[in-house]
Amino acid sequence: METSMKELVETIAKAIVEDPTSVKVTEIEGNTSIILELSVSEEETGRVIGRNGRVANAMRTLLQSIAAKEGKRVTLEII
Repeated sequence: METSMKELVETIAKAIVEDPTSVKVTEIEGNTSIILELSVSEEETGRVIGRNGRVANAMRTLLQSIAAKEGKRVTLEII
């Protein structure tokens, strides 16, 4: 079973935040690139970004390795 990048971001974010119902991921797909917009409640934003952006950067690294296999570029935006 293959998990989409959108589902991966959603799963990780829901595990991090205290209120999983506040997690919303929007996927905008182009020919060669994908933009994932992650939105959580204002209080939870710090948890998703992490100290010095470590959590966000780790998610971006995972996404980039998956996207590279598909020959695409991916961008994760935290709103």
